[in-house]
Parts: sequence; structure tokens; C-alpha cells
Amino acid sequence: MKLVKMIGTALIAASLSTTAFAQQQAGGQRDQVSQLAQMVGLSDDQQTEIRGIMEEMQGEITELRQTAQQLQSELQGEIKKDYDEGAIREKAEELGDVTGDIAGLSALMQARVDAVFTDEQRDELNRRMKQMQQQMQQQREMQQQMQRGRGQGQGMGQGQGMGQGQGMGQ
Repeated sequence: MKLVKMIGTALIAASLSTTAFAQQQAGGQRDQVSQLAQMVGLSDDQQTEIRGIMEEMQGEITELRQTAQQLQSELQGEIKKDYDEGAIREKAEELGDVTGDIAGLSALMQARVDAVFTDEQRDELNRRMKQMQQQMQQQREMQQQMQRGRGQGQGMGQGQGMGQGQGMGQ
């Protein structure tokens, strides 16, 4: 369980520096609410309520993200020749707790926002999200095909690779 928590912590910590975080810091929530309003037809009252939810919770989430970034930095500082396993485990556990709090508050914020939607708006949002996911999947597949296409014809040709006994140090 601790290993899973540590791996999850590392993944979440890596995502802390995403552009979404920077966008939220720069007032991106206004844009998010406006985009949401256009997507599903939110009323002015709904927009105001959603902005209130986001503003209320965003401060705490931002503080926790900053704490998580600091802990991640401290954890990285423990990676050295004369490391202290106890200190590494302690920092990792603290980071796991903080990232768990971030995940919980983020889910709570999403649930509160979701509760503002009508059933029709929720259905429309789900339909659009599914559509966006399909588009992203298609883009990933196209990128993979392009990378595979570029990889062919480059590098070592047939018979030019390292065969048995030809590797480094052999």
C-alpha cells in the first residue's frame, strides 16, 4: 500500500507543474466558467454559483499545491550519496498525505460544481467530454503512426545491429 501511495505521490507531484495549474493561478477559472457556460448553456445564476464554489476552494487547493511542491523539492534534496532512508520515507509520506488532500478537495469541488447543473446540462457536458476524449485518442493514434513512420528507414538497417556477442564490453 505504501508503494502504491509513493508511486501515486510521484505522479501527482509531477503533474503539479501543469499548465492547468498556471492557468488557474492567472485567473483561468473565469475562462473555465465562461467556456462551461457556452458548452452547456449555464444561466448567470449558475455561473455565479460555480465561480463562488471555485473561489472558495481554490485558495486552499493552491496552498496545498505549494506545500506539495515544497515537499517534492525537499524529497529530491534527499537523493544523494549519503541518503537517509528514514527522511526519504517521511517526506514521501508527508507528500502523499498532502497530495491526497489535494485530490480530495479537487473531487469535492467537482462534485459541488456538478450539483449546480441540470440533468440536461450534465448530459450535454458528458456528451461533449466523451467527444473530446475520442478526438484526443484519435490525435494520439495519429501521432503514434507518424512516429512509427519516422522510425522506419532510420537507425540501423537490417544486419547492422548488434548481434549476439557484439554488444558493448563483449
